[in-house]
Amino acid sequence: MRIAALATLLMCLPLTLWPGLASASSVNSKAASADAHSAAPSFRLPAVEGTVDSDSLRGHPVLVDFWASWCGPCAESFPWLKSVQERYADKGLKVVAINLDKKREAAEDFLLKHEAPFTVAFDPEGKTAEAFQVQSMPSSFLLAPDGTILYTKHGFRADHTEEIEAKIEEVCQ
Repeated sequence: MRIAALATLLMCLPLTLWPGLASASSVNSKAASADAHSAAPSFRLPAVEGTVDSDSLRGHPVLVDFWASWCGPCAESFPWLKSVQERYADKGLKVVAINLDKKREAAEDFLLKHEAPFTVAFDPEGKTAEAFQVQSMPSSFLLAPDGTILYTKHGFRADHTEEIEAKIEEVCQ
């Protein structure tokens, strides 16, 4: 039992795999990261199908979510991401989940267990995460159709989704 608790605790620790990524609380939506109301960093990444380019997402609200296969809260967030994509797709929302595993096989194994009916991209070097100043796993960034960061959420807890969903609702009107 103690080993399982320790493993869960370790999965929730802030992301420290790439230089320049600071630590933060796993559920702090106001922690320093890519500034709200600033332009989101541009990216072009390989995806499950083809590539995803931030420029091609302009004109749509976008929820960018950074995740890794070893992250317990990331696994918990995937059903919620699926639900958000399904509920807001007709209002133009695009969900882009960016995986940070160094080995793509780990991400692919995770995806066999967790349905992802949204765009999944791969950033094994963590350059996009660094540009967004990701601090913990998972981290979500809600972007306006013009590419401006509207809201940032670090970590995931099912009982904390109301706040980000209210922001999604606002941008999707």
